[in-house]
Amino acid sequence: MDYVVVIEKLDDGSFSAHVPDLPGCVTSGDSVDEVRILIKEAVTMHIDPLRRHEETVPAPATTIHIIHAA
Repeated sequence: MDYVVVIEKLDDGSFSAHVPDLPGCVTSGDSVDEVRILIKEAVTMHIDPLRRHEETVPAPATTIHIIHAA
C-alpha cells in the first residue's frame, strides 16, 4: 500500500512527517532524508500490530495535488 506522507520544515530547522491516513503515525528529524527513513519505519511499526491482532489496516485514501503559484 502506498500512503501519502506530509513532510514539513519546522521553525527550528528540523523536519516533521505524518501520514494523514494513519492517525498518530508521526516522526521528526534533522533532515528530510532522516525523516523519510524514520517515517517508513513508523508506518511499519503502526501497521504490523494491527495485522498481528487481525485489526483493520486503514486503506490509503489521501491524495495529493500540488498547485504551483505564479
